[in-house]
Amino acid sequence: MMIVFRSRLAAEAGADYAETADAMLARARSMPGFLEFKHFHADDGERLALIRWESAETLRAWAEDAEHVVAQRRGRERWYSAYSIDVAEVVRSSRFARGD
Repeated sequence: MMIVFRSRLAAEAGADYAETADAMLARARSMPGFLEFKHFHADDGERLALIRWESAETLRAWAEDAEHVVAQRRGRERWYSAYSIDVAEVVRSSRFARGD
């Protein structure tokens, strides 16, 4: 499963945002089924995170995690001016890495 999380931080998002984001990423990484997290920032301030989970079930466990639910609520109340979440099933995957 792939999560595409696009967001914009509110002007009032402070140091507590970064602290909570770091804690949530550490928590997610410790959960069964977590595969990968990548994040990017666009010149216009939009942020993009790609998060991969092994299955719909492991993603559901993360979505229902009590600490994550609290962080989500705080995000809506304090840190984000806007966000969108798309959940996608990876149908096919291909990789290439040039050897040294």
